[in-house]
Amino acid sequence: MKAFLFDVYQCNGCYNCQIGCKDEHCGNDWTPYAKPQPIIGHFWGKLNDYLRGHVPHVKMSYVFVPCQHCENAPCIEVCPVDAIYTRSDGLVIIDPKLCTGCQACLTADACPYGAIYFNADLNLAQKCTGCAHLVDRGEIFAPRCADNCPVLALKFGDESELDLSGTETLHPEYNLTTRVHYKNLPKRFVAGTVYDSGEQEVVEGATCTLTGDSSGTSTATTDHFGDFWIDGLAADSFTLEISATGFATKTMSVSTVEEDVGLSDIDLA
Repeated sequence: MKAFLFDVYQCNGCYNCQIGCKDEHCGNDWTPYAKPQPIIGHFWGKLNDYLRGHVPHVKMSYVFVPCQHCENAPCIEVCPVDAIYTRSDGLVIIDPKLCTGCQACLTADACPYGAIYFNADLNLAQKCTGCAHLVDRGEIFAPRCADNCPVLALKFGDESELDLSGTETLHPEYNLTTRVHYKNLPKRFVAGTVYDSGEQEVVEGATCTLTGDSSGTSTATTDHFGDFWIDGLAADSFTLEISATGFATKTMSVSTVEEDVGLSDIDLA
């Protein structure tokens, strides 16, 4: 089976994946795989960006979201004319010759990832094909999104040959078995800078212990800038305890339920 592998930590946000998809499909008719993609409005391979935290403790994360080529694709079930099918290699295709433009597959129930688009000019539902036209020609540069990635954050190939250790499914709550595998999907973080207002200096080597109501304990030590970062957290309520030699222990409540937390400056004096 063919599959994608995307590593969030490796992605630098160059958008070459998104550009490559446009370059391959806009103005090109790859029937029976797909009719031309519109220049605007469609992102069959979309790179979503997420600005997380609060200045100065911020992170930018990028997540590539094409069709997930689900093994149990709900879009197939809702199509009244059987225009959507799974190939023998696992790629899910919307046949442009059979699609009637009814838009049943565009609902959130049919595609919770929002990866299917409607081409009003052609009256067709369209999405990522995994560049099946290139795959079937045996092109080593297939698909274009993966070929365009300069840092190898996005890979494509036989599922059995990809390193899928530690991978996750995007939105596992959808209960879909997907063929797009992710590493290092963004989790919540808590960060801050610990300092001594009396000495007007940051505090290096302070121990920062974060205890969640339901997710256990994590610990970090402030660096030579006085910064600490505790990443990979669940959406939870926490108690943060900061201790350092010569200072009274400081305790505060923080919550990652709604968003990542950048605490800025924390005075131990």
